[in-house]
Amino acid sequence: MTEIIILLTVDDLIIPAQTAPGIIILQELHQVSDQIVMASGKIKLKRWIILPILALITGICLIGWQTQGLTQPSSPKPALTLANAQLTLENVGTGIYALVADTDFPNDNPNLAVCNGGIIVGDDGVLVIDPFQTEALGNLLLNTVQTVTDQPIRYVLNTHFHFDHTGGNSAAVAQGIPIIGRGPIRQLMLEKNIEYDPNPTPPTLIMNENGSIWLGDRQVILATAEGHTMGTDLLAYIPDAKVMFTGDILFNQRFPYIADGNIRQWQKTLSILEKDYPDVTFIPGHGPITDKTGLEKLKAYLDKLEKLAMTWKEQQIPEEQAINNASSIPDIYQDYKFKALYGSNLKTAYQQITLGD
Repeated sequence: MTEIIILLTVDDLIIPAQTAPGIIILQELHQVSDQIVMASGKIKLKRWIILPILALITGICLIGWQTQGLTQPSSPKPALTLANAQLTLENVGTGIYALVADTDFPNDNPNLAVCNGGIIVGDDGVLVIDPFQTEALGNLLLNTVQTVTDQPIRYVLNTHFHFDHTGGNSAAVAQGIPIIGRGPIRQLMLEKNIEYDPNPTPPTLIMNENGSIWLGDRQVILATAEGHTMGTDLLAYIPDAKVMFTGDILFNQRFPYIADGNIRQWQKTLSILEKDYPDVTFIPGHGPITDKTGLEKLKAYLDKLEKLAMTWKEQQIPEEQAINNASSIPDIYQDYKFKALYGSNLKTAYQQITLGD
């Protein structure tokens, strides 16, 4: 009797994709064996060949079956929207929009906007304000413009150098949109933003004094301000609508970040704004839209810090003791966000006022 050894490859077997591979292989091998025996009574498969083949192919297919499960594409991440970035689009006046963030700080999600952004529409273009902290959020802001107007974006404005207002600049650069900033903003971004924004994109247009942008017939006054960020603060005022974007010169219902600022200069700036713009709507850098009461509340907070620091100075209280004694957040501020900044503000007040002249 002639004996023939038959080698089978995986290609000889047709395995349904959703069936356990070992069972199918066994069935297929039996079918092949039966067909060979039926073709000639003198031909048969050696069982000692079939069994190792079965074990080998079963192992290969199990690995492939498991790998197929492991390499299934994961569910796509949801598209970034205003809602999941915790932003609310508010119409503040004709052609003026604020994107108001409701996020606390710090947080671990880079796609949650921390600051407020803005859109100012004229009859010949758009000015965008503060494109948030990432390119994705910057693109979200630029795309939002298209939902409210068909006018082209002429400029992006950085109200100061901090990363949460400038990290999205790369989105504007990618679209060829010039970015406006003030004073030493380029240098400060490159030196101080690296921790949070490894590839800072500084403004391309620098101004050092007050000026205006005309979006057709709509004037936007850009005014310098002092107190928050080392000579880079800018205000954007739209006189025909009596609306002002303040950047971080104003925090509303949020503890301010003052470590890069000057408390006494900031107090003076807030007093000037209260006096010169009594009936203006203010879009703060952080927190809800407000009127002059937002200015008054922030001024009162800085006044309290100054008074506390002067008391420490008069009583010659050491820094660590002073800050520990004042570490409990007063009841009046319990509903504020950014509570993590409270201790830092105490330290800054001690350094600038208690130890200052």
